[in-house]
Amino acid sequence: ASNLQRQVLHAEAEIGAPKVESARRRLLALNPGVEVIAYEQSLTSANALAIAREYDLLLDCSDNFPTRYLVNDAAVLLGKPNVYGSVFRFDGQVSVFDAKSGPCYRCIFPEPPPPELAPSCADGGVLGVLPGTIGTLQATEALKLILGIGASLSGRLLLYDALEMSFETVSVRKNPGCKLCGENPSVTALIDYELFCGLGADAPGWEISASELAARLQEGAPAPLLVDVREPHELEISRIAGARLIPLGELARRAAELGGASEIVVFCRSGGRSRRALEILAAAGIGNARHLQGGINAWAAQV
Repeated sequence: ASNLQRQVLHAEAEIGAPKVESARRRLLALNPGVEVIAYEQSLTSANALAIAREYDLLLDCSDNFPTRYLVNDAAVLLGKPNVYGSVFRFDGQVSVFDAKSGPCYRCIFPEPPPPELAPSCADGGVLGVLPGTIGTLQATEALKLILGIGASLSGRLLLYDALEMSFETVSVRKNPGCKLCGENPSVTALIDYELFCGLGADAPGWEISASELAARLQEGAPAPLLVDVREPHELEISRIAGARLIPLGELARRAAELGGASEIVVFCRSGGRSRRALEILAAAGIGNARHLQGGINAWAAQV
């Protein structure tokens, strides 16, 4: 019920129903001549390309950064335009990201903000009418693309200030160094976006305990590639035999060195830097890495 103040497709009678089904019924009530296909599932790296491949353009109406980057990357990889919209409190943004003729979302926002600085609508609040305003602008851009009329917002970011009732556009350019659509892309497939946005590095699947790692190394080939993200002087205190030293500050630049490994385990002193290392590797399209829980301190204590 608390979500209804910012909705245009749903009503109180629909509370408890899946949003996709509620939206489908409302759209068919408005125009029974259209076909509405509802996907009652989360959009993920596993299904995004298969779903998006069936359509001519995508509209990003999401409210979280993992989905935003996922939609953008799927659009670029499939060569489809992405009609982008976002809202926060009293402000909104709209653009068209079409990597064939202009920038993609990553060109402007190559890295997501830290999770603690990215509040949701529930946390940060939003003026109830604002999503409807921005959504209508997105619909306008989508219709222009379908009909081949007018000038799209590709290469421009529209900024809307509801308090001042003002619109402003700023020019945005394609970034030649973009990791996705630049001249030498390093992201060539969909990645783990929860991890990329700093939301998944503490999940059990992304950690390996010291005892488990020791057992994996004793098994022999194929042994995981060990990557030490500490500083060189820390090797004088402790080290794990066979580990490759790539300090955290150099990891983004040297991530390509790790592309051929079938399994990667990164570690630091106690686990903090190695969690950040997972996010850097995920941003580079390397998703087969885990980090050593508790770092080399845990290795020293347990192994």
